[in-house]
Amino acid sequence: MKKHLNTLFVTTQGAYLAKDGETVAVRVDGEVALRLPIHTLDGIVCFGNVGCSPFLMGFCAERDVTLSFLSEKGRFLARVQGPVSGNVLLRREQYRRADNPVFSAMIAKQFITGKVANCRYAMQRVLRDHPEKIDEGAIKSTISHLTASLRRLQGDLTLDEVRGIEGDAAHVYFGAFDHLIIREKEHFFFRQRNRRPPLDRMNCLLSFLYTLLMHDVRSALESVGLDPAVGYLHRDRPGRPGLALDVMEEFRPMVDRLAVSLVNLGQVQAKDFTFSESGAVRMSDTARKTVLVTYQNRKQDERRHHFLEEKMAIGMFFYGQALLLARLLRDELDGYPPVIWK
Repeated sequence: MKKHLNTLFVTTQGAYLAKDGETVAVRVDGEVALRLPIHTLDGIVCFGNVGCSPFLMGFCAERDVTLSFLSEKGRFLARVQGPVSGNVLLRREQYRRADNPVFSAMIAKQFITGKVANCRYAMQRVLRDHPEKIDEGAIKSTISHLTASLRRLQGDLTLDEVRGIEGDAAHVYFGAFDHLIIREKEHFFFRQRNRRPPLDRMNCLLSFLYTLLMHDVRSALESVGLDPAVGYLHRDRPGRPGLALDVMEEFRPMVDRLAVSLVNLGQVQAKDFTFSESGAVRMSDTARKTVLVTYQNRKQDERRHHFLEEKMAIGMFFYGQALLLARLLRDELDGYPPVIWK
């Protein structure tokens, strides 16, 4: 298995990355600040004004190391990619299935089943761990509503019906999300999801974590030969990685819990965020590095994959789900088993 665990995040403005033998050298002010062997890396993510030599770009493409460029605020800009991997027949089948409304609804239902089940699990965890610090009634009501959504997802549904259930479940889930925050409530609160730009600290934190998750899921899909742009729940739109957004759904609650933990444990604080005149919120470099390290550490945590029946690092789950999706398209599986945390 390709290990989607070791990602180099470069946030120092003015840094320059270059090939140095079989290693990646990070230079700051002309001095080598870090040198890492290429075989230890799965990906490199550069934030803001970070340069990269053409030789390193080619080296990364040759060694299947994803090289992505984001703005300093975390907005995706571009990525360097080598020759497309995987069997062309797999991608042709992916495209054919995307034109089949029955199959699209079936696989979309599985993605959303995983998402809703994991949202419910997140609520159950906080109810179990902090019953004295939350609105117990509101959380129980949310859990009940999400359970009903899971029952509705068991029927024969059209794609629009799946989207309707997902939208309703997301509205209820995020409606209770503010109850999960138990520290610095005057600064960290959640009213509704907003982005491009985020208008409060929690949305800023969530958007940044979703960007990291997108990078890992997209890399996993490409590594097994799938096209991240052609999805089933998220339909074709220029520049949108529809399939990556599909697979991300079941992992979003995991990232949500990480965001809440960062706040509740005091790892990020109100002073780590600034507001622009337009109202957009930006995270400081120090806080961004804290989030990156915490995200990397979370990917190293081990959980048991209920379908593969194997204990693996969470970072490997992205690749495992990509493999299962490829097997489904090859008719080696009867259905797609989403990740459900327990």
